[in-house]
Amino acid sequence: MKAHSENPFFRRIRSFARRDSRMTAGQSQAWDRSAPVFCLQQKDGKLDAVAAFGREAPSYLEIGFGSGQSLAALAEQKPELNFIGIETFKPGIGALLMRIEAVPLSNVRIYYADAVEVLEQCIPDQSLQGIQIFFPDPWPKSRHHKRRLIQSPFIHLVAQKLRPDGLLHLATDWEHYAKGMMQVLSAEPSLRNLAGPGKFAERSSQRPLVTKFEGRGEQEGRAIWELQFARV
Repeated sequence: MKAHSENPFFRRIRSFARRDSRMTAGQSQAWDRSAPVFCLQQKDGKLDAVAAFGREAPSYLEIGFGSGQSLAALAEQKPELNFIGIETFKPGIGALLMRIEAVPLSNVRIYYADAVEVLEQCIPDQSLQGIQIFFPDPWPKSRHHKRRLIQSPFIHLVAQKLRPDGLLHLATDWEHYAKGMMQVLSAEPSLRNLAGPGKFAERSSQRPLVTKFEGRGEQEGRAIWELQFARV
C-alpha cells in the first residue's frame, strides 16, 4: 500500500481550505490571550493527550467545527471528556476561544491546520473514543464530487485513529452526499453501522445545538442525515 503522502487522494484533497477573513476585535484579542494555551501545534508531532489536557480521559475529535458553538456546548455538557477540534477558519477559532474564556472551559484543545495532516502526523492510532464531522462541504455539483472529504482513503485513515468500539459520527443536510457517505463507510471493513446495515441514525445528543449549516438546510427544506459507525 502506498503511504498517505503518495496517495493521489491525499495529494488532491485537503480537508478544508483556509478562509482567513478578518477576525473581529474580540476574536483577535481572544486569540492573542488564549491560543498559546489552547491551540496545539502540528509541528510538535504525535499528541500526548495526558500532557495536553493535564489528565487522562476519553478524547473526542471534531473535524471542521466552524465557529465552535456545537463543540463548546458539548464540552460544557460533558466536562469529564476531552475534546480536540480541527479548523482552518481562523475567525471560527477566535470565536471558540472567546467561548472557552467565557464559560470557562478547560477540556478543549484546537489545531489550526488541515485535518488530513493532523490525522497523519499528530493523532496516534487507536487513541480516540470518537470522531465527529458535521456538515462538511457537500460540493453539490457533480463535477466537484471528487473534492468531497468523505471518500474511502480518508475514512480508512480516520478509522485507524479510533479505539475499538470508538464512534465515527457524521451529519449532512444533502441527501446525495448522505448516500455517498453511507456507501463509503459501509465499505470500510473496520467499521460497523450502529443503526444496522444501510440505515441512518437518529439525531444524537452528541449534537446539542442546531448549527448554522443545519439551520440553513432545514430552512431550505432539506432533511438532516446522520451516520454513526463504530470501530470493530
